[in-house]
Amino acid sequence: MEFFQKAKAVRMRKVQKYLTAEEDEETVTQDRNGSDKRARWTVEPVRGSFEVIRLKSCYGSYLTVSNERFLLGATGHKVVLSKPSRLGSSVEWEPVKEGSKMKLKTRYGNFLRANGGLPPWRNSVTHDSPHISDSFLWDIDIVEILAETMSPAPALVVTPPPHRRRPVSSPMSRSSSENSEEEQCALYRN
Repeated sequence: MEFFQKAKAVRMRKVQKYLTAEEDEETVTQDRNGSDKRARWTVEPVRGSFEVIRLKSCYGSYLTVSNERFLLGATGHKVVLSKPSRLGSSVEWEPVKEGSKMKLKTRYGNFLRANGGLPPWRNSVTHDSPHISDSFLWDIDIVEILAETMSPAPALVVTPPPHRRRPVSSPMSRSSSENSEEEQCALYRN
């Protein structure tokens, strides 16, 4: 996705709460403090794909889908932080633009969902099968832009000194290779 190709780090917001990596380095929640380092996610492109990214927390762990149900009998599976030994599909997300907002799609077709309501739902984050709900839509703020995407500083233009002509001497004192074509023609006429 073009939007994420320019981003080195992002914040993801649902209404007034930001996707946050908790200090236990395993839990993902929502928090109102968007300036906290825990709300900052480093964007890593997945090699060989222009559409898929990974999101790395300030702790070096990745936003990861799990197969564990968030609540027994309810839809939605946990989203956690992990440091897998091999980076696979569980840490890969495909951004899907919808108007001015984004959905983050798992490789399995589910979407990242911000949950609200009463505990234990309040401030939780899950992934679930798509259905009509704005809980899947996120505002994405670019926090840091990749250096190579920034326009380079204008190059310093150095004007060379004016061309200096050789001192004019008589046509006979110069070799024939030094004489201009016009001078050589004038010599042959004489």
